Amino acid sequence: MENEPDQENLEQNLCARTTEEELNKSFSLEASLSKFSCIDLDKELEFKNDLIDDKEFDIPQVDTPPTLESILNETDDEDESFVLEDPTLLNIDTIDSHSYDTSSVASSDSGDRANLKRKKKLPDAFSLHGSVMRHSLLKGISAQIVSAADKVDAGLPTAIAVSSLIAVGTSHGLALIFDQNQALRLCLGSTSVGGQYGAISALSINNDCSRLLCGFAKGQITMWDLASGKLLRSISDAHPPGTAILHIKFTDDPTLAICNDSGGSVFELTFKRVMGVRTCESRCLFSGSKGEVCCIEPLHSKPELKDHPITQFSLLAMASLTKILVIGLKPSLKVWMTFPYGRMDPSSVPLLAWHFVAVNNCVNPMLAFCRGDVVHFLLVKRDESGAIHVTKQKHLHLYYDLINFTWINSRTVVLLDSVEKLHVIDRQTQEELETMEISEVQLVYNSSHFKSLATGGNVSQALALVGEKACYQSISSYGGQIFYLGTKSVYVMMLRSWRERMDHLLKQDCLTEALALAWSFHEGKAKAVVGLSGDVSKRKAVVADRMVEILFHYADRALKKCPDQGKIQVMEQHFQDTVPVIVDYCLLLQRKDLLFSQMYDKLSENSVAKGVFLECLEPYILSDKLVGITPQVMKDLIVHFQDKKLMDSVEALIVHMDITSLDIQQVVLMCWENRLYDAMIYVYNRGMNEFISPMEKLFKVIAPPLNAGKTLTDEQVVMGNKLLVYISCCLAGRAYPLGDIPEDLVPLVKNQVFEFLIRLHSVEASSEEEVYPYVRTLLHFDTREFLNVLALTFEDFKNDKQAVEYQQRIVDILLKVMVENSDFTPSQVGCLFTFLARQLAKPDNTLFVNRTLFDQVLEFLCSPDDDSRHSERQQVLLELLQAGGIVQFEESRLIRMAEKAEFYQICEFMYERAHQYDKIIDCYLHDPLREEDVFNYIHNILSIPGHSAEEKQSVWQKAMDHMEELVSLKPCKAAELVATHFSGQIEVVIGQLQNQVLLFKFLRSLLDPREGVHVNQELLQIPPSVTEQFIELLCQFSPDQVIETLQVLECYRLEETIQITQKYQLHEVTAYLLEKKGDVHGAFLLLLERLQSRLQEITRQGGNTTEAFPLKAVEDTMVETIALCQRNSQNLNQQQREALWFPLLEAMMAPQKLSSSAAPHRHCEALKSLTMQVLNSMATFIALPSILQRILQDPIYGKGKLGEIQGLILGMLDTFNYEQTLLETTTSLLNQDLHWSLCNLRASVSRGLNPKQDYCSICLQQYKRRQEMADDIIVFSCGHLYHSFCLQSKECTLEIEGQPRWICYKCSSSSKAGKLSENSSEDKKGRVTSQAKAPPSYHQTKGDPSVRKANSEPALDPQQIQAFEQLCRLYRGSSRLALLMELSQNRSGDSCRPFAGSQSGPAFSSVFQNENFQLQLAPPPVAED
Repeated sequence: MENEPDQENLEQNLCARTTEEELNKSFSLEASLSKFSCIDLDKELEFKNDLIDDKEFDIPQVDTPPTLESILNETDDEDESFVLEDPTLLNIDTIDSHSYDTSSVASSDSGDRANLKRKKKLPDAFSLHGSVMRHSLLKGISAQIVSAADKVDAGLPTAIAVSSLIAVGTSHGLALIFDQNQALRLCLGSTSVGGQYGAISALSINNDCSRLLCGFAKGQITMWDLASGKLLRSISDAHPPGTAILHIKFTDDPTLAICNDSGGSVFELTFKRVMGVRTCESRCLFSGSKGEVCCIEPLHSKPELKDHPITQFSLLAMASLTKILVIGLKPSLKVWMTFPYGRMDPSSVPLLAWHFVAVNNCVNPMLAFCRGDVVHFLLVKRDESGAIHVTKQKHLHLYYDLINFTWINSRTVVLLDSVEKLHVIDRQTQEELETMEISEVQLVYNSSHFKSLATGGNVSQALALVGEKACYQSISSYGGQIFYLGTKSVYVMMLRSWRERMDHLLKQDCLTEALALAWSFHEGKAKAVVGLSGDVSKRKAVVADRMVEILFHYADRALKKCPDQGKIQVMEQHFQDTVPVIVDYCLLLQRKDLLFSQMYDKLSENSVAKGVFLECLEPYILSDKLVGITPQVMKDLIVHFQDKKLMDSVEALIVHMDITSLDIQQVVLMCWENRLYDAMIYVYNRGMNEFISPMEKLFKVIAPPLNAGKTLTDEQVVMGNKLLVYISCCLAGRAYPLGDIPEDLVPLVKNQVFEFLIRLHSVEASSEEEVYPYVRTLLHFDTREFLNVLALTFEDFKNDKQAVEYQQRIVDILLKVMVENSDFTPSQVGCLFTFLARQLAKPDNTLFVNRTLFDQVLEFLCSPDDDSRHSERQQVLLELLQAGGIVQFEESRLIRMAEKAEFYQICEFMYERAHQYDKIIDCYLHDPLREEDVFNYIHNILSIPGHSAEEKQSVWQKAMDHMEELVSLKPCKAAELVATHFSGQIEVVIGQLQNQVLLFKFLRSLLDPREGVHVNQELLQIPPSVTEQFIELLCQFSPDQVIETLQVLECYRLEETIQITQKYQLHEVTAYLLEKKGDVHGAFLLLLERLQSRLQEITRQGGNTTEAFPLKAVEDTMVETIALCQRNSQNLNQQQREALWFPLLEAMMAPQKLSSSAAPHRHCEALKSLTMQVLNSMATFIALPSILQRILQDPIYGKGKLGEIQGLILGMLDTFNYEQTLLETTTSLLNQDLHWSLCNLRASVSRGLNPKQDYCSICLQQYKRRQEMADDIIVFSCGHLYHSFCLQSKECTLEIEGQPRWICYKCSSSSKAGKLSENSSEDKKGRVTSQAKAPPSYHQTKGDPSVRKANSEPALDPQQIQAFEQLCRLYRGSSRLALLMELSQNRSGDSCRPFAGSQSGPAFSSVFQNENFQLQLAPPPVAED
């Protein structure tokens, strides 16, 4: 691009030398395409910046190259990256067939596993790129192949080779040579020779098209002179007999060829002529005995690249069944690279293909190789030292298996998959451009040669499996064309030119796709482009002309195909699908002349098409991408939208259009009638440079209702807002609604607008009109916003004389209008004076305002005669003061008037200026709206630094003086304040609170943490007397919450508190306190007395009452008593427990004794239920025989009335049986679990060891070598083996319980040695609990009996201890042995009293009584074999 001459030279150098005499004129299109390869390569260099960033990973050079045989024995796995091409064409008889997306079934010989991989779907390539490939049948060659089979018994075709001639080999040993006109020039060989040699299995033509090599199925090779048709050589000893020739290839050196046979061997053939005798010397490059090569590809360079530095090496790529090899044949044989496949499907076919590509401004060969569904690309370069570097490029992942890979040019490759579907791929983007089915070709496969059937099938199974899909000899490429050999035909594929691709789409009536493809050509984004040459502007011009032709055709077709009848919606939909395409491409091509002349005229023939066309313009106009519309189109556009009632769209369009060419008055009239105010202002401003007329029009609408005091409609409010914004824009130099006013007009516009605003009267003023109507109207409409507009304007003013005069004039008018009229609210007046105060406070202020006016405003706002709008007046005055207006007032007078008007925020503002913070407290307390904020204010003053000690002291004292008022306001916040800042004055504060209810609320907030007050009780240090005072108040005002509160309180004395609760007869509370004191019996007696009194009350009432309240009171008291007994029974001996439980039982049974069986008490059943509840509760702590004995000794139950207590006894026995069954089951499970755990541990610690090696890991000698020294052999569980002397020399011993223990030297010397030494030091102390932390490399001897006898004492070594502790950790909780021991003691000690305490002394601590106790059992795993 940047260097045209260089480009042209490169194009000339790279073009194939093809003379016109060689080309048939009837195929001039194909011949002209011969230049595309070099152009494409040149583009590759030219657009190098668009390439993928190919990150290079150079394969390092090897000092001693490996032999070919050794390479195939290696196993390696690599993976990676991606890079370009060229063509010269052959004349062919072209059938006009088209490419198509393939969904047909593959040919019968093509089914394999690749079908299973077709899950990934690609986008429709046809819609993006059109038809990329042309698919043609070579009729002449195809007919003569069939004819030769019939007439001379040539047999079926088996191989093809293409250069400037086409050679086709047959199954009966003949080679048919065709010229560029598909005429048969030679028939080489004979059927008799074919009977001797077998079928032709491979063909190769040299560079100058003078020699043909034929390889045969039985191993012979023949060379023919293509000029005379003479047999030059017949070679039968170039390779081992009994193997077929799979490949034979000429190199760039016409005296050097390479052949590959079915034994997997590769041979170099050197042709010589000495003394007129033609000879052939054979050298084995690779022997199939070490691995079978099944594909070879020498690097061929075009004549224009013959001086490339790589060509002197005569590179050859070979593909075996496991890897790729690149070798150099010259100057001497050398291996330059090996690359393994990795894991592959054994039936996939290895493929190789060379091509010269341009990367980073250099043209170098690139090798593509693949096997299966991944294509690898290797770039081969030569450095300055002469060494070859091979760089991996981006690899290509596919979703199908390949059987052929062909470069068609440096950017485009053609792939054939295993179901005979062709894929055209752009190599750089890896995008699939086209797919097509070629099963109709009936492709010839080389399977019989790979199986060497002609020589008895003596090949390996692996090679035979690969051969199932081998078609190496059936596909040949030359000059950007690919030839496919079928059983009865020859087909050729080539890239279509860019015009062909577009014409192909047009033939199929795909005009939209053709335009999209053309635009991609225009922008340089298309793939596989052929036929576009020249610089960018020239290419774009050529494509643009073609696009214009298509657009005209597209427009004609759209009009022709419009449905003549039917609903108008159908027609609209038709044109909405087509017309936008025309508009889009005309604008993309920047052809507005075409769009608004010929296209518009053509589409205007149909009214619907015309409407759709005009609507398509809207988004382009709104985005300012379309300017310069013709007047006629502009007029039609506005009329069209007006007719469709789309007035909002009309307004949006007008403000983006140049309307100078329209009828201004008509447009203004339309805008006004349809309330398009933005458009109207725009037309006045841009069309006539008139800025005042729009204001006058808008003022005429909003002024009358405002002057009459009426409420504006929504429409009028919108107009007023637009007017304010418009004035603001004009005064700021901005155009409305968008853009800027021309700079030369800005001062003029500002002056015009100011002059307009300060007019004394309007143009058509009546006699009743007040002065300055425009300023008055704006002040009435929105005072604050109008003054903001003026403030912004004053900011932009420069301090020249005229600007100062305007400012003063405006201010004087504002004061005259607002101060002399009473129809403005305090808020409006305040806004004005706030505006004035801000202006006067500026350092460069030049305004003058009479100070008396500020005093009048103060009187007006603080007027005691008017109580309305109190908060509004206060807020206005506050804003005025904060804006700097305070300098206009006398402060003492201001404070007096504010206090009188109860403007407490004003007072606060003034006191804060004077640092009189204590007086601000009064302002808060007197202001009902902000009184609760006083707490935060006091806290901030007292805690935040920045205030003097005197100021803080005055605030502190003021708060103390008003403490009762603060507490009554918010007790919780007052308590928090006192705790934070008045902690030393709590008793003084309490003394100030005379109201007992208020004192109670304050103390509860202060002392009860449940109230949510954040008080640190420890730092507060409240005396107990205060807490007891709170408890007494609590007993008075909230007796139900006393116990709950006592549970959270801390600082109180028990004796004094008990006296308080006794004073108020709160028996439950007293019992709670007695229990807390330790007098359990006293607390029990108190509750028992309470229970007995309530039971007596029930007994006295007898059956006369039906109320449930007495019974509920009995139940509540009984539950409290039971809870007391349960809480304390664990800490008492048996006698003390009975002293608690039996009186309770007696008390519950007493009412039942008094009721006779003849006249039972009404609540008898309920009392029995409660008695049963007592019995169940006491059974845990009292032995069952004692309970039964006490019941049976009772005089009532002792008289033979056993039936009455039968239910009680049976319930107790059921409970006993349940607990006994549970105990036995648990004991059994524990026994089994412990037994399994110990067995498993024993099996694991006694398992034998398996050494990793048979030599010592320290001295590296065989362990038997030193047996004569009576040295012991130590084996560790990690598998390391040592001599004991070696371990001792490394100090790898430990003393544990007087026994020497060994440490593995290799494991202990690792990075974990730190932890090991830590654990080792603990080992010396005995049983180590931290062994669970020992790293896994910590190993001790296992005492292998065959090597060393362990100590006879049954002591666990540290590793066994570690294993045991790991086992214990699996069962987190109490020891199994401890559980069993306690269970056995309980069962043997007193079988009738499980879990009962001893008869005397405190009960022992049981693991079962621990509330955190959890029994964790797991089923034993399946035993290992």
